[in-house]
Amino acid sequence: MKPTAGTRSGARVRYVSNPGVVPTPLPRPVEQMEGHVDVGNGHQIWYFDTGGAGSAIVMLHADTGSGLAWGYQQPAFSAHHRVIGYSRRGRRMSIMGDPQTPGIASEDLLRLADHLKLDRFHLLGTAAGGMIATDFTVSHEDRLLSLILANTIVGITNDDYQAIHTLIRPEEFASLPSDFKELGPSYRHLDVEGRKLWNEIADNAGIGSMKSQTFANKVTWDHLAAWKLPVLLVTGDADLYSPPSMMRLVASRIRGAENFLIPECGHSGYWERPDIFNRVVLDFIARQDHA
Repeated sequence: MKPTAGTRSGARVRYVSNPGVVPTPLPRPVEQMEGHVDVGNGHQIWYFDTGGAGSAIVMLHADTGSGLAWGYQQPAFSAHHRVIGYSRRGRRMSIMGDPQTPGIASEDLLRLADHLKLDRFHLLGTAAGGMIATDFTVSHEDRLLSLILANTIVGITNDDYQAIHTLIRPEEFASLPSDFKELGPSYRHLDVEGRKLWNEIADNAGIGSMKSQTFANKVTWDHLAAWKLPVLLVTGDADLYSPPSMMRLVASRIRGAENFLIPECGHSGYWERPDIFNRVVLDFIARQDHA
C-alpha cells in the first residue's frame, strides 16, 4: 500500500491505494507532561509535551476540537519525536480570562514555543489550526523545520480564492451538524463509535463564550510564494471545506509543496484515517530531518 507520486501545477502530488475505512480504537497514550502558559489578560493555554530526543512536532487543533483531539497521533508520533499539543484560548483544559480580549492565536503559539524553549520545530495544523499555522509561518518561518497543513482553507484573503469558497459552500452550510460538515460519509456510517467520540470531543471543546481570535497577518498568495521551508498539504477526497481542487490550487502557489490526497476521508483526516494520515506525516517529517 505504497503511495505513488505525480506532478500537478508545479507541486508534487501523492496518492495512496485505498483499503477503505476501518474502525480504529484509540491507542493507549504515552506518558506526557502537562502545564499551562500565561498568554495575557487572564488566559492560560493548556499544553501537553511527551518530551523525547527527536525533533519536536507542535499540533494545532480544529475549531471543533481542543488539544484532546490528538489521541491517534500522540502515541504514534512520540516513538520518534517530541510531541506537543495544546488547547487554544477558550478551549477545554485551558483557563478562560477576559472573553473580550481573545488575542492573536499565532502569538500565543510563539509564547508556548518560547516557554518550552523550542528552537525550531515541525508545525502541523488541521482545519482552523491550519489557518493559525499559516499565520505563524508568515511571521516566524525561521522557527520552523517544516509545515504540514491538513484539511484547511489556509486563510488566504485574496478575492479570487475567497470567491471560490463562496461557490463551494452555500449559506445553509453553516447551520448543518458539525459531524456532517467535518466527517466524510464513509466514516460516519462505518465507524459509529469513532463518530460518537469525535462528537463528544467537539461538544465539550469550548469552555465559555469568547470573541474570536484574530490573525497577525492578512495572508495573501504572495506570502505563500515567498516561503522557503518544506510544506506538505493533506486533504480528504470528501472534504467539504477543502476539496482536492482547492488544495491543489494552494499547493501550486507554494514552491516545492507536496500535496497528499486521503481516500474516503472528509475534513478530519487525523481522526478518520489515522493509519494513512500518521504514515504520510511521519514520512514527510523524516525526510526533512534527514535532508
